[in-house]
Amino acid sequence: MQKSARSKAEEKFAASETKAANFLKGKEKARQESAARNAKLRGLRLAKEEAEKLAAEKAAAAKPPVKSRKKAAPAAD
Repeated sequence: MQKSARSKAEEKFAASETKAANFLKGKEKARQESAARNAKLRGLRLAKEEAEKLAAEKAAAAKPPVKSRKKAAPAAD
């Protein structure tokens, strides 16, 4: 028994819809993976910056304070 033109068209349409849905699922998965990677890198960057800030503060605290010299008063003429 031959399939009608309508049923053939419906099969092609259903296949097209399935293909489009699979494409969108793949695209969304790739977007989520990218977002997760960016979040991980951002966390690492923020942790590094915080560690560098703490190290700089520790180094500044360990350094003896710089004594400022008082300037001599200008000579009165």
